[in-house]
Amino acid sequence: MQITLEHVSKTYLAGDEKIEAVRDNCLTIPENKIFGIIGKSGAGKSSLVRLMSLLEAPDAGAVYYDDRRVDNLSKAALIAQRRKIGMIFQNFNLFSSRTAGRNVAYPLEICGMGKREAEDRVREMLALVGLEDRADAPISTLSGGQKQRVAIARALAAKPDVLFCDEATSALDPQTTRSILALIREIQAKMKLTVVMITHQMEVVRDACSQVAVIDGGGVVEQGSVEDIFTYPKSPVTKEFLSNITPAEGGLGAHAGGSPDSGDSSFVRWSAEGGNYTLHFTGGSPGEPILSRLSRIAAVEFNIRAAGVQHIPASGLTDAAAPAEPKGGRPAAQQGGSGSTGGSSGRRTGRDIGTMLLDISGPQEEQEKAFAFLKENGVIVEKTADGKEVK
Repeated sequence: MQITLEHVSKTYLAGDEKIEAVRDNCLTIPENKIFGIIGKSGAGKSSLVRLMSLLEAPDAGAVYYDDRRVDNLSKAALIAQRRKIGMIFQNFNLFSSRTAGRNVAYPLEICGMGKREAEDRVREMLALVGLEDRADAPISTLSGGQKQRVAIARALAAKPDVLFCDEATSALDPQTTRSILALIREIQAKMKLTVVMITHQMEVVRDACSQVAVIDGGGVVEQGSVEDIFTYPKSPVTKEFLSNITPAEGGLGAHAGGSPDSGDSSFVRWSAEGGNYTLHFTGGSPGEPILSRLSRIAAVEFNIRAAGVQHIPASGLTDAAAPAEPKGGRPAAQQGGSGSTGGSSGRRTGRDIGTMLLDISGPQEEQEKAFAFLKENGVIVEKTADGKEVK
């Protein structure tokens, strides 16, 4: 199901103060994709998703599910539409008085599903999230990761058209986060769901999403494929997110600063000063000795201030760059182990994107020669001082 927002706005009253939480947003979320919405606290991402998921109506604008407008439905039609929406939350929102299985059964009871059919569906959903032996377990006996798996099973039990994940991994440790993201990717591929992930963590966007919208001040400031956002960040808030991205050990992450197979990924800055230029290495260039070659053809000096490599899984690449779907139709998350997005051999698929912050000095003619060489070798050069790419 495709979701379209047309000029939606939402204002809240806090005493005598008006807060414009969502400001004239236009956004299209394609069907059968994992779409990320990222922003800082107070940016308006949760308010935007409340409008998108029909928990609230916008003050202005329209919300469409495919070609049907849904923000102005009657009460009965709204209830029916909400039953086709799955949601998972940061704090799980499970019933402590119910077992894991009975939590999964709750939406089926609301829908009036027959007891035997509901029992079969509960078993199917618990098996899907790897908890088939925990149906009778009290919620208090489950770990945080297991609770989130129960929440995912419950959200999918009624066969929704779309799954909203509101900070679904924020309360989990890094290893559990990676396992939950891998599970969501596997389920999305298997069930052909539209998934919307709301987060303040760029690591979640990198490891799970194919496309992303960056929210700031109640509006969409940037959107595109994950590959493009990591390679060509435009807004200051996006660049700040990328500069503070943390290492991802193993799993879906990339390698930089660790062994090639460790999965470590980070942007490390060892000098708080300087950095007049940012270089973005794409394609095969992150592994090439480009600066070494450059030093032999241009009389310039480099002072490297920061560097790192991020691995964008195949799901986050633009369609033209994404590898072909594996034979047999098996989701990538099922084919490899926790440290692979590739096939059974453990080979990763996707693309490495390198970023380097550095100073370049020397005669202007030599600098221009250096910039031309970098561009010829697929390196994007951005003048950091004024935020504009060097021509």
